[in-house]
Amino acid sequence: MNWAELLQFVITGISVGMVYALIALGFALIWKSSSVANLALGQIVLISAWFNYSMFVERGLPIILSLLLVIIFAVVLGWVIERFALRPLIAQPILSLIAVTLGIGYFLEGLVTFIWPSSTAGFGDRQIFPKEVIHIGPAVISQEYVWVIGICLIIFVLLTLFFQYHKMGIAMRATADDQMAVQACGIPVTKVFSTSWMLACLVAAIGGILISSIGGISHGLVETGLKSFSVVILGGLDSFIGAMIAGPIIGLAETLGGGYLAKVISWGGIRDIIPFIIIIIVMVIKPFGLFGEKRIERI
Repeated sequence: MNWAELLQFVITGISVGMVYALIALGFALIWKSSSVANLALGQIVLISAWFNYSMFVERGLPIILSLLLVIIFAVVLGWVIERFALRPLIAQPILSLIAVTLGIGYFLEGLVTFIWPSSTAGFGDRQIFPKEVIHIGPAVISQEYVWVIGICLIIFVLLTLFFQYHKMGIAMRATADDQMAVQACGIPVTKVFSTSWMLACLVAAIGGILISSIGGISHGLVETGLKSFSVVILGGLDSFIGAMIAGPIIGLAETLGGGYLAKVISWGGIRDIIPFIIIIIVMVIKPFGLFGEKRIERI
């Protein structure tokens, strides 16, 4: 066995998987607070990555300023979506809300095509992370993979602290359990919904920046958002911990499967379908996911 190759696959898989987990947290945030499945997740990742490219490469802004503008853009985007597209549909059938998020996704994808006609883009000399490689034993690893893992871990810790100790984080957790009780305590549920969407778009934007720093920008980033659904399904729709754990699992399965199965099957596209195969298997064997809450409705 080529241990250097295996180590490279493992680090790459964990890195990509943690980005999947980060994006999946955005899905779980909205699902827990409002029971809405955000089907525009991939398009939010895509438009955020292109916005960062526009600020950092096309405008030549410093990376810190570019990231700050992307954060502001993502937060405003989340607020606009919740305030003008979803809030008017409160108390409507859940299918209507899901259909609206699907429509928002197609709108954002069309907007990206209109503003940035190029189908792909790379960062060229203006790389987000240092170019020097890191030697880990016999393996040679690009620095962006290590940076991505570190940044994702920091964000996971910050989000955990936010939900444990911040008033809004506690309110969001309470809303996920019982919206009526939260309203009875005087907490505006609409504010919780709005904050959930802003945070979800924020983590999706950061995920878009990180994943595009590895493989460049293309419409394949929409598929990255779809792959994050496999993380949500595996970890559990309403579990933050499940998303954090399931992300690296999906990333490892995708990278190791693409690295080794492709040699046996001689089909390079096997890597892209592994997350969706996992979705099917999990839905059949454990439909609530690894850490999802089992809900039994009695008639």
